[in-house]
Amino acid sequence: MSILVPLILLFLALAGAPLFTVIAASALWGYYQTDVDLQAMAVSIYQVAEMPVLIAIPLFTFAGYLLGESKAPQRLVRITDAFLGWMPGGLAIVALAACALFTAFTGASGVTIVALGALLVPALQKAGYRESFNLGLVTTSGSLGLLFAPSLPLILYGVVAQQMALDTPVSIDDLFIAGLLPGGLMLLALSLYSAWQTRGIQREQRPFDKKEALAAIKDSIWEIPLPFVILGGIYGGFFAVSEAAALTAFYVLIVSVVIRREISLTALPQVMRDSMKLVGAILLILAVSIASTNYMVDAGVPEQIFGYIQAHISDPFTFLLLLTIFLLVLGMMLDIFSAIVIMIPIILPIAVEYGIHPIHLGILFLANMQLGYFTPPVGMNLFIASFRFNKPVMTLYRATIPFFFILLACVLLITYLPWLSLGLL
Repeated sequence: MSILVPLILLFLALAGAPLFTVIAASALWGYYQTDVDLQAMAVSIYQVAEMPVLIAIPLFTFAGYLLGESKAPQRLVRITDAFLGWMPGGLAIVALAACALFTAFTGASGVTIVALGALLVPALQKAGYRESFNLGLVTTSGSLGLLFAPSLPLILYGVVAQQMALDTPVSIDDLFIAGLLPGGLMLLALSLYSAWQTRGIQREQRPFDKKEALAAIKDSIWEIPLPFVILGGIYGGFFAVSEAAALTAFYVLIVSVVIRREISLTALPQVMRDSMKLVGAILLILAVSIASTNYMVDAGVPEQIFGYIQAHISDPFTFLLLLTIFLLVLGMMLDIFSAIVIMIPIILPIAVEYGIHPIHLGILFLANMQLGYFTPPVGMNLFIASFRFNKPVMTLYRATIPFFFILLACVLLITYLPWLSLGLL
């Protein structure tokens, strides 16, 4: 019977049962097996309500959805084009920067492909770039913003890690800082590749246009303060992450609905519903995962796994290499929010035993997961882009191969050079 229940739960998960029900059932079975009162499940779930920082998730999500439904994506492309478009490979760099910034605020790379793809792919085509390059660029750059504040996966990792009572504290503010250099490295690598791709393209000499830059600034005057207020306020100690989230949501709401009037009052409830569907899914999985984590900690599961791994893997180098392979596969098969709340409670204690800093692990975990989004054969963004651009998925496979290997090299650097994540702390 003890073997049959896990097999049944695995079958239900593979058959498409809601993930939270499978996690909850496994936690209940674990409590039952160890003669722990099942009311402990409810107590563990209630821990979600006691996390002060958790309020940041629905507020940042709502703000991101508001920005996505407004004309902010078009303004973002315009201002980045005004300041970067004159460079060699400028339009491609514009696409990279715009996608990274948009994903940082929405927390969803698939949304970025849908929202900005219609603007960027035709523009790149018109500028003379090859179709495969255009498709690969937009498909891969959609996930770059996951390492930049106020990315929801960064916040969620911090929330999960804080529940584990580690000797080394994990601050969400520190995670925001830690993502800057690794995220910048990925952007720089793809920007250099994009500039190299301009060779042989007959491009019109386009000097920096001061008048267009000023017009783009004026057009984006309400969006420009957002990153400075949020990041400056958090790092300057003026307000906490949850307060920054509340300020962001309120500011974006006023600008989108009252000042710019790009989202009508009648459309606002639908935007709220759509954003809170994502939040509800995250919080539900997080709640039951905390219960499952508490059981695993009490039962010594991480220690048992660590003992088994240590018997076969003696050095951190090999452990990190195997972890990279595992996370690439995980990124193909599981969305990033589910992966964080399910796998971090298992992986983090083991990584700490190998001397890996929790913040470094968070950055390399997210870097690997964002690469998994477009890793063939089943990376999620490949299918989103295939649907969005009406192209066979095999075309997307071929288009993303150069970008995959460039970013894989970056991920390996992030993994084996901890100072990239920890140097600014």
